[in-house]
Amino acid sequence: MTTKEKVKALWQLCFDDNEEFVEMYFRLRYKNEINIAIESGDEIVSALQMIPYPMTFCGDTVQTSYISGACTHPDFRGNGVMRELLSQAFAKMLRNGMYFSTLIPAEPWLFGYYARVGYATAFRYGKRTFHLPTSETDTSSLTSSAETGWCFQAYTDYDEDVYQYMNRKMQERPCCLQHTKADFHVILADLNLNRGCIFTLSDEFGIAALAIVYPDKEASKLFINELFADTPEAERLLLTRICQDMQTESLDIIMPPVKDQSAFDLGMIRIIQAKPVLQLYAAAHPEEEMNIDLIDNELSANNGYYYLNKGKCMYSHRRLPGAHERLTIGQLTEKIFASERAYMSLMLN
Repeated sequence: MTTKEKVKALWQLCFDDNEEFVEMYFRLRYKNEINIAIESGDEIVSALQMIPYPMTFCGDTVQTSYISGACTHPDFRGNGVMRELLSQAFAKMLRNGMYFSTLIPAEPWLFGYYARVGYATAFRYGKRTFHLPTSETDTSSLTSSAETGWCFQAYTDYDEDVYQYMNRKMQERPCCLQHTKADFHVILADLNLNRGCIFTLSDEFGIAALAIVYPDKEASKLFINELFADTPEAERLLLTRICQDMQTESLDIIMPPVKDQSAFDLGMIRIIQAKPVLQLYAAAHPEEEMNIDLIDNELSANNGYYYLNKGKCMYSHRRLPGAHERLTIGQLTEKIFASERAYMSLMLN
C-alpha cells in the first residue's frame, strides 16, 4: 500500500464520513507533502494533514497551516502518539515559515486537548434567520426592485466572476482565513456532494450579492454558510429570491458574530512564529505596551523576552530590567486574538 492508501484506510477507521466525501478529500485535498505520520512497522498509526491557508491579520496577509484529518489508530490511543505528531507538525510549520496553525476540533472535549499544546479558541460564528417577507408592501417593493435590472443566477460549477467577488469580500475581513482558487474548487466539489448551490444577484456593474447555500443533513432546512452583499437592499432581494426559488419560508444564516449577539465557538489558533506575529500586532496596536516572558514547550525558538512599545516589538534572549508578564504560547495567542474577531468558513467541517 502507498502512504496515501494507508492514510486513507486510517481515516476510514477513525471517522464516519461517507465514501463520497472520503474519495473527494483524497482526490482533491490530500497530498503526501502536506501529510505527516507516525508508523509502527509497516502500519501508519497516526496521521494529519497541514493544509496551507492565507489569513488576513493586522493589516497584512500571513501564511497559516490548517490541521485536517488528525487521527490515531484505536490500538495506539492514550500513549502520547498524537502529541508527538503535533510536535513534529509544529517544527515542520516553523521550517515552512507559517505564522499560525489553525484547526476545528472534531469533538467538544478536544478544545481542552488542543489548548494543552498552545491553541486558543479564537474563531467564532453567529447565527440569524431570514424569513420570507409576507406582507403585500414588502412583496411589491421586491417586485419593483426585480424590475430595475437585477439578475438572479445559480452556480454549481466554477465561475471566475463568482470566485473574484467572494475573494474580494473575504479579504475585506480584517482577521479571516482566505480561500485560494484551488481551494474554491474543493469547496465546489463538497457543495455538489451535499446538493448545495451558490446564488448571486447582479446588476449592470457585476455581482452585488452572493450566498453559498447548503441543505442540512436531513434536507429539511436550508442554511447559508457564506453571505456577502454590497448593500442591504441587494442582500434582502437575494435572500428573498433564494427562498422563492428553493420554496422555503426561511433561511438560517451562519455569519461573523456581531456585537451583542450570541457567538458560538468554532475553531482554534496557535502562534507558530512569535516574533513576526508580535511585530505585526505591535504595528497595528501602537498604543499597547507589553513586557512578555514567553514560554513555548513545543517550539523553543519562541522562548524569550518580548517588548512591545510605540508600534515596535523588540526581542531578547536575556531578561531586561522591569516587570514582565509570564505567558505560555497559548495564553499569548488568547491575548492577541481577544480583540481580533477571527473568522473562518467553508472548511469542510
